[in-house]
Amino acid sequence: MNPTLRAVTFDHWNTLVHERVGSTRDARLDAWLGILEGVGFAVERQRLDAAFAVSWERFVSTWESNQAQYRSTEAAVDIIEELGFDLPPGVHDELVEAFASAPLSVDLMLCDGAEECLRALKDAGLRLGIVCDVGMTPSTALRANLERKGVLDLFDHWSFSDDVGAYKPSPAIFEHALAGLGGVAPAQVAHVGDLRRTDVAGAKAMGMVTVRYTGVFDDAGDDEQVATGAGVGSAGGGELPEADHVVADLRQIPKVLGICD
Repeated sequence: MNPTLRAVTFDHWNTLVHERVGSTRDARLDAWLGILEGVGFAVERQRLDAAFAVSWERFVSTWESNQAQYRSTEAAVDIIEELGFDLPPGVHDELVEAFASAPLSVDLMLCDGAEECLRALKDAGLRLGIVCDVGMTPSTALRANLERKGVLDLFDHWSFSDDVGAYKPSPAIFEHALAGLGGVAPAQVAHVGDLRRTDVAGAKAMGMVTVRYTGVFDDAGDDEQVATGAGVGSAGGGELPEADHVVADLRQIPKVLGICD
């Protein structure tokens, strides 16, 4: 066993959890269409989807520039303004609430081998954390899903950007994670994630061991971009660092980190 490693942190989207593409967005669209039609505001799904797309672009802009967090409540308000409806206060509030709560109905699936990997690391005595850039699904919903999947209690600490107030690769969110894991030194922690710009670059700058997981999204650096209604994937080109280890199966992580043979 690697005697220097004391903890491992994990990205959330496309590392621990993934979704059927568009399922969160569809849940929100369905909820909003039902509310609006119920109070006499007819709107075509295509028009509502276009308004959703505008708010998503605003999130991506704040995420890439690491500005203040763009929360689900702000996104909902922006969408309402984009639609141009003069809504009664009660309907306005109902839409905002539905935007935040609709993801609770979506089955976010654990990535293959995630639970096996987590339990192997936990059994080896390592502390586990989450370092997650929250999109437009609040961390309360993400934690609730992990609890339903039976893995939330495996984590000793989590650092979601909507709680911390910073996105990766900011040192602030990694420092929050290290402190929450007991003040462990960066060199004694490995971080696992799928994105080079946020996960690999951010953790490397801290002096952490880095693992890039390619099982859901392979951020190989070919300038591709993937954006869904839940998580964001963005390849960053040749200027971004590569991880110390690259794995396609989470079950490989204990071995590549020297935790087991």
